[in-house]
Amino acid sequence: MEKIVVENFSLTYSDGAESLQNINLKINEHTITALIGPAGGGKSTFLRAMNRLNDLADVAALSGHLYINGQDVLDPKTNVIQLRRTVGIVFARPLPLPLTIYENVSFGLQAAGERRKAVLDEAVERALRQAQLWDEVYDRLGDSAFAISGGQQQRLCIARVLALQPEIILLDEPTSALDPISTAKIETSLLELKEKYTIVIAPHNIQQAARIADDVAFFLQGEVVEFAPAEKIFTTPKDRRTLDYVQGRFG
Repeated sequence: MEKIVVENFSLTYSDGAESLQNINLKINEHTITALIGPAGGGKSTFLRAMNRLNDLADVAALSGHLYINGQDVLDPKTNVIQLRRTVGIVFARPLPLPLTIYENVSFGLQAAGERRKAVLDEAVERALRQAQLWDEVYDRLGDSAFAISGGQQQRLCIARVLALQPEIILLDEPTSALDPISTAKIETSLLELKEKYTIVIAPHNIQQAARIADDVAFFLQGEVVEFAPAEKIFTTPKDRRTLDYVQGRFG
């Protein structure tokens, strides 16, 4: 079932930074879709468009449609706060809040007005388990989030998103600053999470996309050159530019 439908979506920043041109994609629910391509090709801009973070940037032109659950999130009447609960995002570098581990995970719920300790406790444990972090921190929930390793901090940021029970998780190079062991734990977590969530990731390398993606979109200079199942992209792509990229001839 289609979760995200993008039709003729274009975006241009006022300063001429990376833009998007006529993007058309259909992303199925309960899948991992990887966005690959050289830096500056539009992957991060596309991720941010899905939960309207581009509202905070200086956008010169915006057109087309971006449907989530059949609703065009680009519509000015969209409830952006609710949208960002539905569509969570995790960035490249861990960004824990200057709070305890528990407070980091429960922050979104408490900001939304939840005060019941039993509800918060359940949400914190569930989210930390989903992020494969509970066993490492269950006895340290009162410690500062800065007291744990970078890899643990990134999984904590994933847990903070999961605590709100979103429907879609966006990840922008979530393991680029992490060691191989932390990277493997996050990849394992994502493969399990797709049973409940729809995941769109801009991985920091081709190998990660090959390991975890169901579908792959190849972005080049603001356009989607090709969108297909991962196996097809990596073995028999239709476009020569896709083949050259995945074989390392540029990028």
